[in-house]
Amino acid sequence: MGKFVDAVPFSGIIRIRDMMYGIEHPFRLDQGDVSFDAPGTVQQAMHRAIDDNHSHYLPTTGVPRLLDLLAEKLRRVNRIPVRTPEDLMVTTGGIHGLYLLFQSLLEPGDEVIVPDPAWPPCMGNIIAARGVPVPCTLHEHAGWRYDLGELEAKISPRTRAIYVNSPHNPTGGVLTRADLQAIGALCSERRLWLVSDEAYEDIVFDGAEHVSPASLPGLYDRTVSLFTFSKSYAMTGLRLGYIVASDAQLRERMKKLLFYTCSNVTSVVQFGGIGALEGSQECVEGFRRELEARRDLFYAGIREHAGDIFGGTPPRGAFYAFLRMTDSWPPPQSPRAGSRSWAMAEHLISRGRIGCVPGADFGAAGEGYVRFCFARDRAELAGAIESMRAVFTP
Repeated sequence: MGKFVDAVPFSGIIRIRDMMYGIEHPFRLDQGDVSFDAPGTVQQAMHRAIDDNHSHYLPTTGVPRLLDLLAEKLRRVNRIPVRTPEDLMVTTGGIHGLYLLFQSLLEPGDEVIVPDPAWPPCMGNIIAARGVPVPCTLHEHAGWRYDLGELEAKISPRTRAIYVNSPHNPTGGVLTRADLQAIGALCSERRLWLVSDEAYEDIVFDGAEHVSPASLPGLYDRTVSLFTFSKSYAMTGLRLGYIVASDAQLRERMKKLLFYTCSNVTSVVQFGGIGALEGSQECVEGFRRELEARRDLFYAGIREHAGDIFGGTPPRGAFYAFLRMTDSWPPPQSPRAGSRSWAMAEHLISRGRIGCVPGADFGAAGEGYVRFCFARDRAELAGAIESMRAVFTP
């Protein structure tokens, strides 16, 4: 057997998910899933694809019409200077894109600098490619951004790439244009790849700006950008993402792995992506506004009913509340492996039916925090807050 796979960590999110299936009437604030349904343009396009018998093999990198639409979107919205649709390929969601990329990019022992905290599949896919994730702390006092001096100090002769995720899961931090210019300059000077995970590109609040690093002068040829339909169009279960890379050799490697892992992304889903891009984009802004309202509702509830237990500033992006636990909270039993965040998550699940993810699952800098997803509907958020009030009331 491939013993190296034993060293790849399984995200604690999966363990939490399994725990939640045993809870009656749960509040599912653990999953990074929106309560919205995919827009009608997506559903109708998928129905047409079935009626038109689009159930056969497709070009490996994607339906030509979808690739054309994506290239146009990237140029217009993200300001990325895509030269041709051949710079793109569609994937079975964002995780698949990371798998294809790191398997194609890394040699055994190559290092990738990653944020700490970080989304677990990022680190898992680096390790699966025999690479080494090198954590670099994101600082809460700086809006969950890097100290750029600390980031530069992490670069070693083995460093192959810097991975950025902005807006960020789990903290909701948003890197500024100046941050990304500085990181891009480091990549150019040290001849590193810049990997930009932009899954939450459309979910920003309070006037925050999302900047695609590949749009910055001189960075397109050094950047690999990953996107997904999951968050912007509420298509989490349909599994549709895409990668943008100008390097032909890297694309050829990823195309080969794309073929060997799925031959082509599901045909009907790709036509759903066409429907999303050809239809009105009002749903994207509508989702964003509602998520901002839910964020404010959730944080108001936390301040009122659990302000002596949790603290933190509302995020400027994504749809997670990454809340800091007060040092005075006493775990009801000895914490798992000394982790107070795991103790809190298990306490809220068992006593309050409230799904959440311990910060420790996102890296060492996440210990002492708990992640809640506020993309659930308002009734579920209100129910979770009321349940939390009951759990923490003596």
